[in-house]
Amino acid sequence: MTVPQRQRWMIIIAASTVGLLVLDRLVITPLTAHWKQRSDEIAVLQRSIAAGRGVTERKERTESLWKEIQSGSLPADAATAEQTVLSAFDQWGRANRIDVASIKPQWKRGASAKYSLLECRVDAAGSLSNLSRLIYDVERSPLALRVDSIELSARDEQGQTLSLGLIVSGLRLTTLEARP
Repeated sequence: MTVPQRQRWMIIIAASTVGLLVLDRLVITPLTAHWKQRSDEIAVLQRSIAAGRGVTERKERTESLWKEIQSGSLPADAATAEQTVLSAFDQWGRANRIDVASIKPQWKRGASAKYSLLECRVDAAGSLSNLSRLIYDVERSPLALRVDSIELSARDEQGQTLSLGLIVSGLRLTTLEARP
């Protein structure tokens, strides 16, 4: 059975088209998707390598900052840590001519088991400029202290004397001891 020349060409073209379609569906499209996935993975890995190099380049700076944090943290002994903070507030109060009425320390567990916090409620009275200087001294202290909350209220009609309620947290790089 002979197939006329025209039909033979049509069969060849149809078979080629089906073959190309099958080749596209089974080889080209999966390979393209795989190459794109690999390109994305390579880009992620390159960013990760760049970030890692940045960390190693900042190693000395990070280590010096960590040593600074460790040196500024409160002493490991709870009584010594409390005494350090109380002495600091006493010194700042005298230096800024502020009447520090009370300091109530309370220990709290840190979010991880590697540290604990000494939270102090400080009640003081003085002029606005003196109280603002106290807050500045607390924030700029080499001790690892952070002002968490500030409350101001007037104690007289003219507002010359203000009452300050301050909540300050101090960092101690030791876990909180169990209470007896």
